[in-house]
Amino acid sequence: MNFDDLKNEWNAENPEGNNISTDMLKIKQAHTPIDKIRAKMKHEFFYQLFFLVFMAFIPYLAGFSTAINQVYLMTYAITCGFTAYYFFKFYLFYKNSYDMSMDSRKNILWFYYEMKLNVELYKALTYIVAFIAVGFLFAYLFIEQASVFARLLKKLSTAYILINCFVTILVIGAITELWAWFYYGKYLKQVKKVVDELDYE
Repeated sequence: MNFDDLKNEWNAENPEGNNISTDMLKIKQAHTPIDKIRAKMKHEFFYQLFFLVFMAFIPYLAGFSTAINQVYLMTYAITCGFTAYYFFKFYLFYKNSYDMSMDSRKNILWFYYEMKLNVELYKALTYIVAFIAVGFLFAYLFIEQASVFARLLKKLSTAYILINCFVTILVIGAITELWAWFYYGKYLKQVKKVVDELDYE
């Protein structure tokens, strides 16, 4: 009996050996989108940190009055508080994703669901910061441009203002959802596809 016969006989007796190698290939396929997500998380952290530091200088660049400067500092502090919480959660997930070995379906599944949760946190933070910014804009108009703001309110009907608020919310929502999908969602979909294939087999 030659080596090829032995190998064929072994494979016939141990069909699960082939399944294991197929599963391992699928698990390796999941690493590429996971690595891309990790890289994007790292970039996102530095982008947001830079933006927060830049925001600290806006009152000096814009030449705000004392009254609006106090309002800005208050909204900036609130924004930093929400962002710090998000950074902390994101950092813990990022760190734990490297601590766990990604060589099993269970770990890939853990990464998938934790990342989904973090994307939802990311979207929630975006909504919060956007509405804080809109609130500051109204405060700015009310304090700095009080006469213009008053004339504007007299000219505009309540229905028009409500429609504009609704459209603003829709635009913020659409941009947030599209950005989250573009930045993380498509890679998460690839990870989920691998998990589903492992489940199916």
